[in-house]
Amino acid sequence: MRKNRLLTILFAFMLLVLAACGNSDTKDTSAAKEKKEAPKPEPTEMILATTTSTQDSGLLDVILPIFEKENNVKVKTIAVGTGQALEMGTKGEADALLTHAPASEKAVVDAGDAINYKRVMYNDFVLVGPTENPAGVSGSDIKAAFQKISESKAVFVSRGDDSGTHKKELGIWTAANLKPEGEWYVSTGQGMGQTLQVAAEKKGYVLTDRATWLAQQKNMPDLKIVVEGGNDLMNIYHVMQVNPEKHNMVNGKDAEKFVEFMVKPETQKVIEEFGKKEYGQSLFVSYTE
Repeated sequence: MRKNRLLTILFAFMLLVLAACGNSDTKDTSAAKEKKEAPKPEPTEMILATTTSTQDSGLLDVILPIFEKENNVKVKTIAVGTGQALEMGTKGEADALLTHAPASEKAVVDAGDAINYKRVMYNDFVLVGPTENPAGVSGSDIKAAFQKISESKAVFVSRGDDSGTHKKELGIWTAANLKPEGEWYVSTGQGMGQTLQVAAEKKGYVLTDRATWLAQQKNMPDLKIVVEGGNDLMNIYHVMQVNPEKHNMVNGKDAEKFVEFMVKPETQKVIEEFGKKEYGQSLFVSYTE
């Protein structure tokens, strides 16, 4: 009798243990399921106004997905000329700016429309022209090259869009005491990629950033670099955020994150490596302060 009672107690105890384990497993499973099914926060949105060269070169396709994933941000890119990008900043129509016209950028910063202004990278400008090179330009003296093109009335294709490249081109004409005008001087009002296409079609000369040229040259076998390497052909890019205190509708929080992302060592390494495998050289060189 005593033995049967003991067996009954042991059996009841085992049932309690099994029930407790079952409840624990159920709780653990439910907790894991609840954790797994927890909705991911919707990404915030940030507007980046930038020059067409960062898009045409393919750089943005590499770095923006990294930033978006790290910060749960969806970036809307507006690739225009630097002048237009900076104007968007002065109107509070963008959150962050990535451009390459230092003098114009400084004016925007000095006016208080942009803050957190940092140097990011550089490459250089090159003069590209038809393989037959009708103006006979060469070497590294870009002002002398413009002089020869003007004298020979060889076709010159300008972006004409107030971009950083266009500003640089106009500065060279001014430094050479020249005023380009006439049928030989063609203004496209378009981005760098499209302007290169026009130059290829018209067999004309064109000033371009090296990154866009390297990315596009395979489509333009009748064009080649004819002038490069001059000290006055450096092309410096800066990043900045639009001032949220002056423009209260901008996304200052994510814009600040983007500026810091662009200058951190990991991103700088990505920039430095971009293009090496495909083109045998970096399309941009890291250049932080």
